[in-house]
Amino acid sequence: MTKIDPILLSVYARTFRSITDEMSISVQKTTRSPILCEAKDFVTGLYDADGNMLEQTENLPILAFSLAPVCKYIRNFFGDDLHEGDVIFHNDVFSMGNQNNDVAVYKPVFFEGKLVAWTAVKGHQADIGGNVQGGYNPRATEVWQEALRIPPVKVVEKGKLRKDVWDLIFANIRLEIVNHDMRAQMGACTVGERRMIELLKKYGVKNYESHKTALFEATRKMMEAEIATIPNGVYEGEGMVYFDGHHDGSKFTIRVTITVKDKSIRFDYSKTDPQTNGFVNGTFTSSASATILTLLQMVNPDIPHNEGMVQPIEIIIPEGTILNAAYPKATTFGNHLCPPNADSIIRALAPVMPDRVTAGWNNLLSSLNTGVDPEKNEKYVDICFMGMKGGSGAMKGTDGYDHIGMIDASGGVLDQDYEMFEQQTPHRLIRHEYWTDSAGAGEWRGGIGIETEFVLGADDMQFVTFGDGDFEPAFGLFGGGEGTLNSIILQYPDGRTVTPKNKDLIMGVPKGTLYVQKAGGGGGYGDPKKRNRAALKREVRDGIISAQAARVLYGLEE
Repeated sequence: MTKIDPILLSVYARTFRSITDEMSISVQKTTRSPILCEAKDFVTGLYDADGNMLEQTENLPILAFSLAPVCKYIRNFFGDDLHEGDVIFHNDVFSMGNQNNDVAVYKPVFFEGKLVAWTAVKGHQADIGGNVQGGYNPRATEVWQEALRIPPVKVVEKGKLRKDVWDLIFANIRLEIVNHDMRAQMGACTVGERRMIELLKKYGVKNYESHKTALFEATRKMMEAEIATIPNGVYEGEGMVYFDGHHDGSKFTIRVTITVKDKSIRFDYSKTDPQTNGFVNGTFTSSASATILTLLQMVNPDIPHNEGMVQPIEIIIPEGTILNAAYPKATTFGNHLCPPNADSIIRALAPVMPDRVTAGWNNLLSSLNTGVDPEKNEKYVDICFMGMKGGSGAMKGTDGYDHIGMIDASGGVLDQDYEMFEQQTPHRLIRHEYWTDSAGAGEWRGGIGIETEFVLGADDMQFVTFGDGDFEPAFGLFGGGEGTLNSIILQYPDGRTVTPKNKDLIMGVPKGTLYVQKAGGGGGYGDPKKRNRAALKREVRDGIISAQAARVLYGLEE
C-alpha cells in the first residue's frame, strides 16, 4: 500500500478544488444566458472513476449534490462502453436527475488507457422544450408537458460529434442560446480534464488512488465528529407547501424524523404527504440535496466537500411522496421544495442545536416571463432573480443575511447588473431597494427583504409564477418574530391589477405592465427587547426599521 503523505494529501485536496473552480470560471466567462453567466445557476464537479465526489464548486448548492448520483448512474448505464473523448448529456429526473432544466455534461477522464475520473458541469438552461418556453409549467401533470427528457446519451463519441443526436436534442429546444451554453459546459469539462491529466502525470495513478481514498476517510471522520456533537435521539419537524398549481387551498406537509446515533444521522421522510397532481413534486436527488445542504449549515464549514462527507448520512425518501414523485409525474418545482424541507429539519434540531440553527429563511417566490424583444425581434426568457431574493433567518449572535435569497441557493444566485438586465430584456427597471420592516424582529433580526419594480417591455408576454412564502412567512426562533410575506402584482396599462397565484400561468400580458414584487425578510432569533440599542437606532436612521416598529416590536424609547 502506498504511504500517505499528509502534505501531498493537502495538495490533492487543494488541486481538486482549484480544478472545479477553474471549470466554474470557464462556464461563467463562456456562457451567454444571464441565468448562467450572471446569476451563476450552475455547478462544476470532479469525480473518481466510480462517480465518487472528489470536489465541487457549489455556485448553486441545490444542484451540487445532484451530480454524483447521476455520475454513478451513467457509469453503470454504459459499463465498459466508455471511451476517451466521450461527452455525455443528461437531465432525466427519473434516472437520478434533479430538475429538467438543469442539464448536465459529463466527460470521462482517461489516463494511460484507464478510466480514472469524471468532470461534470450542470447548469439551468433557458429552455428545454415542453409546453412552456423557459420550462416552468404550473399546469403540467406529467413530465412530457415540462421538458425534453434526456437520459444518458453520448453527444460526442471517441472525440467525434454525433450530429444526428445533437440535432435531435436541439430541434426540441426553442432558443439558440441553449446550444451555445451547452457547448460552453462541454468546454469547461475539457478544462477540468486537462488539469486532471496534468495532476496524474505529476504524481501518478497509484498516489492518486491511495490519497483520494485517504481524503475520503479523513473527511468522513471529520463529519462523524460533528454529528457526534448532536445529542443522540429522535427528532421530528414539519414544513408546509401551499398550492399545487391546480387545486385552490391545497397544502402539503413535509415531515422528517431525524435519528442521531453516535456518529451517524438518518433523515426519514416516510411520513411526508403523497405526491401532488401538479408540478409541485420533488425527485429523490433534489430532496436529498436539500437535506445535505441544510445539515451542512449546522456543522463545521471547513469539512471538505467530497464523498467522505456524505458517508455518515442516511436519507430515506419513499417513492410516491411529494419529495420523491413516481414516474411519470411532473417535478419541475422540486428544487424549490428545499425551503419547506429545510424548515422541517431546522424545527426538528433547534431544541438540541440552538446555537447552530438559523430561524426560518424567506421562501422563494419567483417569476419567469417570455416573449419577443421588439427591438431585437428575438425570443427572450427572463427569470427575475433580483426580485425574488429575500432575507435569511438570524441565528444566535448574528443577524440574518440581507437580500440573500432562498436557502437552496444560500447566497449563490447573484443579481443581474441593472444595465445588463435592461440590455438583455426589453424591460425597464424602476426600483430595487431594501424593504423597511421586512425582517423578523429579534435580539438578532432576520435578513432584510427587497422591493422590486420594472416595466415589462414586450407585447403579448407569457408570464409564469412559481414559489411559496405568500401564505406563511419565515418563522422566528426562541422569541424572535416572523418575517414578511412574499407578493407579486401586475398593474396593466389599462388600470387593471392582477395578483397571480404562487404557481400560475398567465398569457397575453401587455407591454407597459408594471411588475411589482416584494420578497420578505427572514425570521428573527431571540427576544427583540434585548437587541443592541445602538444597532437599533442606527437601523432606524437608515430606514431598515421604522420608528414605529422600533417602539412596538423592540421597545425602543424615544
